[in-house]
Amino acid sequence: MTTLTVTAKGQVTFRKEVLQHLGIKPGDKIELELLPEGCGLLKAARPAATIADFVGLLAGRTTKVASIEEINEAAAQGWTDRR
Repeated sequence: MTTLTVTAKGQVTFRKEVLQHLGIKPGDKIELELLPEGCGLLKAARPAATIADFVGLLAGRTTKVASIEEINEAAAQGWTDRR
């Protein structure tokens, strides 16, 4: 367990290993969820992903163009191969 000290201004400095463990880098934001009994849950704030973030993710990675029939067949095959 890591113990931190609160300054007179109400500020806390996190040790480098704590920030690394949480995956927080300079400029990142932190979320604090207040829980009952004076507890809190601290985590790195991660922006919510949107479909717009996903569109174009694989663009330019292949020259193959699949027809809708090929895509549907691959999707159906993926479901039947599930274990």
